[in-house]
Amino acid sequence: MADTDLLKTPLHDLHAELGAKMVPFAGYEMPVQYPMGVKAEHLHTRAKAGLFDVSHMGQVELPDPNAARDLEQLVPGDLQSLEVGQMRYTMFTNENGGILDDLMVFRLERGLMVVVNAACKNLDIKHMSESLTGPVISHDDRALLALQGPSAEFALSALAPEVATLQFLTGKWIDVDGAKCLVTRSGYTGEDGYEISAPADQAEALARKLLAQDDVEAIGLGARDSLRLEAGLCLYGHDIDETTTPVEAALTWSIGKRRREEGGFPGADVIQKQIAEGTSRRRVGILPEGRAPAREGTEIQAPDGTTIGAITSGGFGPSLEAPVAMGYVASEHAAAGSAVNVVVRGKALPARTAKMPFVPNGYKR
Repeated sequence: MADTDLLKTPLHDLHAELGAKMVPFAGYEMPVQYPMGVKAEHLHTRAKAGLFDVSHMGQVELPDPNAARDLEQLVPGDLQSLEVGQMRYTMFTNENGGILDDLMVFRLERGLMVVVNAACKNLDIKHMSESLTGPVISHDDRALLALQGPSAEFALSALAPEVATLQFLTGKWIDVDGAKCLVTRSGYTGEDGYEISAPADQAEALARKLLAQDDVEAIGLGARDSLRLEAGLCLYGHDIDETTTPVEAALTWSIGKRRREEGGFPGADVIQKQIAEGTSRRRVGILPEGRAPAREGTEIQAPDGTTIGAITSGGFGPSLEAPVAMGYVASEHAAAGSAVNVVVRGKALPARTAKMPFVPNGYKR
């Protein structure tokens, strides 16, 4: 895709002004880093607050009053139990139990708001439009900002004091310095923070007011990836895809008890069987010894040299000052602390499986 074909978010001019390095991502021209650099941006978010442009994500409204009931036909999450103002993580599944995309679902006064991944946005909207009886409204007229880190509450409260009352995975419509925003206490860094859905034409002014505060810096996709990896969070198309089920991906927690028992979603028979009987492989955390990162695609071996899996996300964890990774291994090697090897540049290097998150989360519950 040529640069001229890439879509731009409402904050594109601001990124350029701030000196961002722009790269193609999911059909958009997005900031991968700013002059501060990925490591410093990562550590700043962990210590204070980082502002991310995630406007490339899809924001889709399902205004039908029966939207929660109907969307349950496509996902294994328990949506009907959501109260107004609550949100939940779930995924679209296929008939084999594979994951078509993961998403966040928020209960509105009437219907639902759904946030889907940028790379899957068009297919997800088509999937919902063909499967649901009610309207499916893509909000391309809205930007999405993520303010993440321990100073996020202080920073956003300066513009909208009401946000301090929100707990993790709750939200509401709030006037943020004159902009009508849907603010949720959520994010994908493992830190406390907010996602702010704002009118596209007011997003830049809002971003500037947040960045004017001492603790807030602009953060790019590079640090967003290292933050979510340390938090043990999946990246669609890498750690989860159509060939992985929620059970294999260690996401069974996202399937409510009623849905586990009743089924009624694509691939339910496969997923119910895996919950009852187990799976042949599992997603696990991996901590390589030494300093060499194990990148995506790296072979994972048992101590005897037998291939038992592969890395799906890996890199250097700035907060840990050590390499971190996640991937799939044969279930008999999945217990935390199991000795494994990762094959980096042809050499089998020692590693061990580990519980995730690698860095304790800071969610306000």
